[in-house]
Amino acid sequence: MDVGDKGEAQALQAGFRLAMRQLAGGVCAITVGVDEDRSGLVATSVTSLSVDPPALLVCVNRSASAWPLIRRHRHFGVSLLARRHLLFARRFSGQDGAQGAARYENAAWETAETGAPLLADAIVAFDCQVEELIERHSHGIVIGRVCGITPVREAEALVYLRGKYAGVDV
Repeated sequence: MDVGDKGEAQALQAGFRLAMRQLAGGVCAITVGVDEDRSGLVATSVTSLSVDPPALLVCVNRSASAWPLIRRHRHFGVSLLARRHLLFARRFSGQDGAQGAARYENAAWETAETGAPLLADAIVAFDCQVEELIERHSHGIVIGRVCGITPVREAEALVYLRGKYAGVDV
């Protein structure tokens, strides 16, 4: 690849990032691990894959501290965040410098059947067993078989749009 091609590729990547920031996404905490061997991240790339059987698809950057834990533990939690979880979302996205198990401080957690940690007051949380991991480009596509779901709580949802968090209620 010559310099001109590299510049074009960088321009395309920058344009892609800007374009994707226009797509609003629900904010989820992806949680994985046990005890001090825990980490997590905030993700907007979570979607339903199947109802029969219930399955979710989650995209995780392979440079994230949670990626090797997902590979090792083979279970994870997905907690849909409410607007009241804004500070927590910032913590799980690494904005306050917290890493690993420290990201779990100052929040109430439940341990799901698989061992995955779930945020106790999430709008809803899913307990997932890793069914398949697909590595593509910078990310891993995680297919999780849903093993359990917490009751749904009515709350103003936290969304991410144009680089900012916002609450949405309908």
